[in-house]
Amino acid sequence: MLKKVQIRSNEAIWAREIRLIDEAGKQLGVFSRDEALRIAKERGLDLIEVNPNSSPVVCRIIDYDKYRYILSKKEKEKRQGTKRVEMKEVRIGVRTGEHDLEFKKANVLKFIKKGKKVKIEVTLKGREKSRRELGREALETFLLKIQTEAPVKVDQQIMSSPRGFNCIVSK
Repeated sequence: MLKKVQIRSNEAIWAREIRLIDEAGKQLGVFSRDEALRIAKERGLDLIEVNPNSSPVVCRIIDYDKYRYILSKKEKEKRQGTKRVEMKEVRIGVRTGEHDLEFKKANVLKFIKKGKKVKIEVTLKGREKSRRELGREALETFLLKIQTEAPVKVDQQIMSSPRGFNCIVSK
């Protein structure tokens, strides 16, 4: 979603002196605000504040709607440049059966083939919390089962959490 940017235009510009750029991108020079507004009105366009932090303030003569369109295009291009990696999560327990582990292993491999990262979590319940080494051991053996099937990269090593242990793997 596009964020709202406050664009000052025409009478909302408060600076006394303005460096003016015309619709072709050519610098016209430094003018007073009233003179710049008059030039913009003569051309049938708006005076838009481009850089309020410079001295003098930089303004451009352009159609207001066209300028908003240009900004939205730039924002969209910026968002397309970033790649989002989806994280999937698989939970196992210390007493999870062999068949269930095989099923979860197949799911992990399927997610990794699709290019997703997978967080594998071993949850400890009740008295299992007093034997934390069992949880770590269960996670290590599960990782070995996955790595015998396909090479995976461990992005985050096995870490302890309040519930048990977890790690993150990817392609």
